[in-house]
Amino acid sequence: MPAFRSPPRLEGVARSVRRRTDGNATIAVVVRGRPWPAVLADMVEGIVVANHLHGADADRARADLWSSVGSDEMEAA
Repeated sequence: MPAFRSPPRLEGVARSVRRRTDGNATIAVVVRGRPWPAVLADMVEGIVVANHLHGADADRARADLWSSVGSDEMEAA
């Protein structure tokens, strides 16, 4: 399970993934001043990247993650 933080340590990026020596990853996402759907999209993609998912596995993960986002969160955006 990756960890999340905000903002990224790298200047000028909206999302970064930092891999730790223990094999885990930290996903950093800019939240301030961005539309909530863009933040959610970076979180979803960060999970896909951090878990080295490709092809059908990545597509299934994205679909599962997006289905877990409640309509209230999207409407609030």
